[in-house]
Amino acid sequence: MVNTLPQSTPKQPKAGIKEPSQETILTPRFYTTDFETAANLDLSAQETELTAMLEEMRADYNRHHFVRDEAFEQSWEHIGGESRRAFIEYLERSCISEFSGFLLFKELSRKLKGRSPLLAEIFQLMARDEARHAGFLNKAMGDFKVSLDLATVTKTRTYTFFPIEWVIYTVYLSEKIGYWRYIIIYRHLQKHPENQFYPIFRKFESWCQDENRHGDIFKALLRSQPQLWKTWKARLWSRFFLLSVFATHTLTVHERASFYDSLGLEATEFDRQVVRNTNETAGRAFPVMLNTEHPKFFPRLQRCSGYNLKISEIERSSGPKLVKLIRKLPLIAAIVWNLLLLYLIEPIDTEALRETVR
Repeated sequence: MVNTLPQSTPKQPKAGIKEPSQETILTPRFYTTDFETAANLDLSAQETELTAMLEEMRADYNRHHFVRDEAFEQSWEHIGGESRRAFIEYLERSCISEFSGFLLFKELSRKLKGRSPLLAEIFQLMARDEARHAGFLNKAMGDFKVSLDLATVTKTRTYTFFPIEWVIYTVYLSEKIGYWRYIIIYRHLQKHPENQFYPIFRKFESWCQDENRHGDIFKALLRSQPQLWKTWKARLWSRFFLLSVFATHTLTVHERASFYDSLGLEATEFDRQVVRNTNETAGRAFPVMLNTEHPKFFPRLQRCSGYNLKISEIERSSGPKLVKLIRKLPLIAAIVWNLLLLYLIEPIDTEALRETVR
């Protein structure tokens, strides 16, 4: 069951402080979990791997990376109009996502301290990384005369309860899809420096290594729990979370196509690259991966994106809320139907391929 914790009453934002975008099913969420179950996880099957990754985290290879150099010390007023709006929206979404990870990891570290020392320190160091990322993104927003009051966001955001098993699945995918998003943008801009309109993109290579390292930690956690990959239920949940993450990515990328246009990236092709690579990577941890090469896979995702854009148009239009809801219902039903058909596409059994060289 997914429960949401009550929000505090939001206060009037100060000058220069951006009010966070309205929460929707597609916006990054804040999570809480069952800390008692997390503290009792048996890590013995992956303890060697987790200990090795803890040593990497302690080394903190990126401790000098997230420093604002002279490239940031200039006016950014020349970035205007739709490009400016889309970029600020991208920075905000990324900042909220990183800050969400910080809060979850910080609380896990605090609750597990003295009970699961290995995990407690790992989560503490992952929280360090996520806080660093969120702070860097928020300072970037400041270059555009807005920023987020993250202390207020902490109190006013909805917190969704996920069992620790769901947290392991979703955070693993979140970190790995984040890696592929960052590295694809970075490599593209290395080939097309004329589209690198702001210096934060130069930070993406080392940034994505943090995402990759965090994902590897959650892979070890997942593989340490046989119930997350050995059972028939694990196969169904793996398909569900893979499809959920990929559908969310497709819808949000196409909602923000203008941002990718400003980078010289075509939104649909970028989305497909990210989904294919993340799916392939997930096959190393999950018992199944989705058949992204099925002829109906990407066309159905694209259809869902089109329906979502129409829903957004209706939401922005004038008219009574009830009328808008009635107009949106067939589109919502069409998205659900297409996602169900995607879920029913036979997945690829990665456990059968585990010993195969690919």
